[in-house]
Amino acid sequence: MANGRKKYPSPVLAALVGVLLLSACAPSARKQIPNKALYNATVVTIKEGDTLPELAKKYLSDPSKSWIIADFNNQPSMASGQQIVVPLIPLGRGGLKTGGYQTVPVLRYKKFSKNQADPSAITRHTFEEQLAFLKKQEYHVITLDQLLDFLEFKDQIPPKSVAITIDDGWDSFLAIAYPVLKNYRFPATLFVQTDLVGKKDALSWPEIRHLSREGIDIQCRSKTYQDLKTLRIKNTFNQYLTALDNELTRSQADIKRELGKNCQYLAYPDGPINTLLTAFAQKHGFRAGFMSTGSSNPFYVDKYRVGRTIVSGDDDLEKYKRKLAIFEALALK
Repeated sequence: MANGRKKYPSPVLAALVGVLLLSACAPSARKQIPNKALYNATVVTIKEGDTLPELAKKYLSDPSKSWIIADFNNQPSMASGQQIVVPLIPLGRGGLKTGGYQTVPVLRYKKFSKNQADPSAITRHTFEEQLAFLKKQEYHVITLDQLLDFLEFKDQIPPKSVAITIDDGWDSFLAIAYPVLKNYRFPATLFVQTDLVGKKDALSWPEIRHLSREGIDIQCRSKTYQDLKTLRIKNTFNQYLTALDNELTRSQADIKRELGKNCQYLAYPDGPINTLLTAFAQKHGFRAGFMSTGSSNPFYVDKYRVGRTIVSGDDDLEKYKRKLAIFEALALK
């Protein structure tokens, strides 16, 4: 399989897919919706002026889910007088399809530069080129909440979904990357290393609050970004546990104090991730933890070991495209 994932025994995986497909298609209780309600779908006659987002808002309570209607009816637009089917429950939980399953790449950026690239810094031109590619190729940039709803089998997401995250909180994000994201109306998550805030070349708390008000999702990176392996070697086991706990709780407390919000997501420091760290993430109420593994994420990924793919400043567009893995074929015999 691609991305270096473990090959599962064919009969076991085949059985798992069968069970999940049955679960995804099982009827569920819901409020009756008028207009020829049919099991878990309804038939709608298109009226003059109707749009897919309006229909999605009316029947699915979310205009951004217009892609579900277009995908189900296999056409991107509708004509007046035409009858279409609107599915009323998620039909694609887990992203399972004939021959394989959906995977979701989570892209990780760090710094940005006006015109000078290096392994950690993306130029504005390169970033804009990448987002333009996503737009042109009809990728859907989703939030981490949407990603976790997908991983928890609560909802479906578009087949070509990708998430964008930025680490640490350098001021180049506000100056260079944020205007590009805003222009394309793409959501993004900024993982803030709270001890960095206000220092040279880093964002200030007023700037972070501004980004939060503008719709950027602010989440926890850690407090000091200490290397966990070094932290363990330099301390007794009890000291290590205390330091590990502080890295998470103090970061949470800083963001709660400054933004009035509870962090749901944690981006671990680079390096090996151990079970103690993931256990602390669960203990302190994080919904998920993110690590930089370079892998795209299927439905069965551990929520506390969600993979992110590093986007480097020396990536050309062809290399960037290869980081957008959205499907894993089943190697069944």
